[in-house]
Amino acid sequence: MGDVALGARSGHDEPEERPGKPVESPAALTDESAGVPGPAGTPGSDGSDGSWGAEGGSSEGSGTGQKKQRSFWKELPLLIGIALLLALLIKTFLVQAFSIPSDSMQNTLQRGDRVLVDKLTPWFGSEPERGEVVVFHDPGGWLDGEPTPDPNAVQKFLSFIGLMPSAEEKDLIKRTIAIAGDTVECKKGGPVKVNGKALVEPYIYPGDTPCDDQPFGPFKVPKDRIWVMGDHRQNSQDSRYHMEDVNGGFVPVDKVVGRAVVVAWPINRWATLPVPDTFDQAGINAAAAALPAAPAAMGLAGALPIVLWRRRRLTGGRTAG
Repeated sequence: MGDVALGARSGHDEPEERPGKPVESPAALTDESAGVPGPAGTPGSDGSDGSWGAEGGSSEGSGTGQKKQRSFWKELPLLIGIALLLALLIKTFLVQAFSIPSDSMQNTLQRGDRVLVDKLTPWFGSEPERGEVVVFHDPGGWLDGEPTPDPNAVQKFLSFIGLMPSAEEKDLIKRTIAIAGDTVECKKGGPVKVNGKALVEPYIYPGDTPCDDQPFGPFKVPKDRIWVMGDHRQNSQDSRYHMEDVNGGFVPVDKVVGRAVVVAWPINRWATLPVPDTFDQAGINAAAAALPAAPAAMGLAGALPIVLWRRRRLTGGRTAG
């Protein structure tokens, strides 16, 4: 009978009290019976010291472990977006690729060459210099009647961000021969002259003459204008052929996109585009240098009599006193 009563009472959730042994809570019994380790340092039911729960198992159960790294495929769109943004910024402010569509700059540039154009220096007020190969927007009908390519959507997008040469913009590429303040001319059978100095032009296409097909000048290049010519003189519709347009054949400086600095493609055509030595000869800069100096000289000449008159007046006043 006593055993039956004891068994009936043990059916409740309360643990049996025994002398000399602390009562364990139902939660602790449940944990140990399930084989789940308790807090760090508490022995488990399997006789272990509980260190497993302190190191590895508890981090998974509590959710307080290290953050999971993002999947590569989730980060890929972000990386692509950053790359496209950088490409757009580079194309807008630093460097842009252009494709050569004609033979007007042979042999310096061949049809199909890709050139990289420096667009950064114009942002700091730099203007084209003699001898530089420059890309410029059509200054006024130079490309009228010329066929324009019809790119697809992908080509348009790649051109927009600068990963492909522009296909829609009406741009030209020529060599700068004379700048503002220069006097430029070329007579049939003779060389091109800038400020009276004859240019030795090794870059002209073999067999071409400097200007026999279209002589010009002499005339002075206006302010903020440049005079340009193609290296393939007998196959270039350059400044000489547009002297009757609104700009008189000159190209406004604000139409210049930038200077072509290198042939980047194809690989076997890789080359830089330096300024030829003929534009560094002594005396060629004399006229252009005199242009900004003239107003200063005239101002000095006009101010001198006033200074002398004021000095005499002050001296006379002190003498009379």
